[in-house]
Amino acid sequence: MISLAIPELASWEGKIFVGVLGFSWATYMWEEYLAYRQRRVYRERKDPPAELKDLMEKDSYDKARAYSIDKSNFGLISGGFDQVLGTAVMVLGGYPVLWGASGKVAEWLGFPAGAEIPQTVVFVGLRSLLSTVVNMPWSVYFTFWVEQKHGFNKQTPGFFIKDNLKKFIVTQVISAPVVSSLVYIIKAGGDYFFIYLWGFTTAVMLFLMTIYPSCIAPLFDKYTPLPEGDLRTKIENLAKQIDFPLTKLYVVEGSKRSAHSNAYFYGFFKNKRIVLYDTLLEDYTPLNEEGAEAKKSDDCQGEEDGVNLFLVFSVFGSLYKYSPLYRAYGFNHSQPAFIGLILVMQYVFAPYNEILQFLLTMFSRHNEFQADKFAKELGFSDKLKMALIKLNEDNLGFPVYDPLYSAWHHSHPPILERIRALEGKAKEE
Repeated sequence: MISLAIPELASWEGKIFVGVLGFSWATYMWEEYLAYRQRRVYRERKDPPAELKDLMEKDSYDKARAYSIDKSNFGLISGGFDQVLGTAVMVLGGYPVLWGASGKVAEWLGFPAGAEIPQTVVFVGLRSLLSTVVNMPWSVYFTFWVEQKHGFNKQTPGFFIKDNLKKFIVTQVISAPVVSSLVYIIKAGGDYFFIYLWGFTTAVMLFLMTIYPSCIAPLFDKYTPLPEGDLRTKIENLAKQIDFPLTKLYVVEGSKRSAHSNAYFYGFFKNKRIVLYDTLLEDYTPLNEEGAEAKKSDDCQGEEDGVNLFLVFSVFGSLYKYSPLYRAYGFNHSQPAFIGLILVMQYVFAPYNEILQFLLTMFSRHNEFQADKFAKELGFSDKLKMALIKLNEDNLGFPVYDPLYSAWHHSHPPILERIRALEGKAKEE
């Protein structure tokens, strides 16, 4: 029989428990309210906006609308499931149960009882495994029903299983030494362990960002240099024109997974690399070069904010030994270091994270508009507009969004907002 892990509500741990659970549901209801507003847009906007009537065919608009409705309905059901499951894990004491099971597995593997580092590594592995198993039906449904229905899925069941298994193994291989080091630093770092923790984590992130394109990403997708030719020459000439330090130009074989198209750049300082998905180049010809050239810069990868990470670790340093925090989640007899880090980052910082994410979204939107303005100043306004429309149609992107939903979720402004900005038009109410 499973017993509830709800602490005495009048205690500090009870107040923490209720506060975290309440904020979780408040956030969920806010997200659902925004999703409801956007679903209403899908239902009511049955015709393309005036700006796109001569640029976007009605058939493409209807397909994008149907795809968006299916994704929204899927998100409604899967999001509700995740919220209920997360609440159940808190109420039923899922973390203490999993932590105890991890200790038994670690002992079975030959480690001494109470060895926190091996137990933590096992905990992370079991948690990841359970998450994968629970989410797998949703992933299967979305890939082989929603994506397949709208012509995007290119994966076979065998490839899907192999790919997810590979992802799980690679994740565990990377996480095991990192998690072990984190726990060791917390336990042995003294009063200022959070400084060492911040330095180590920053170094690991920079290292992974450096080796990911050349060592990790090729385990999942094939990367090849963009062949010599007209397109490569145009990209390299444009990079020289704007002093972009382009060192390598790749094509990634994304078509074996999906028909979605994308592009990004990565790298540090004077060592930048551009990656184009092969789906971008399928219909590229010299007659269609405008669209292909502009599409390459639609997306890029961001970097973690080291200052924010230092703040998180500083707060964790002050709460690391605060026992009510652990008791709020059912840890009445132990205070595992990594569990404390999870609780602080995932729950204590939840309100802060929501605000920070919104601010980062607004900042990213600002940067996107600045990038479009830069392209316009270079004389690529019409080409960029054509490329945005083509890319939007290829990915069945719906062009109309509720302003509040878009402001909260879209780090990349929707196509209609970008076209209006390029044309110098004021936003319509």
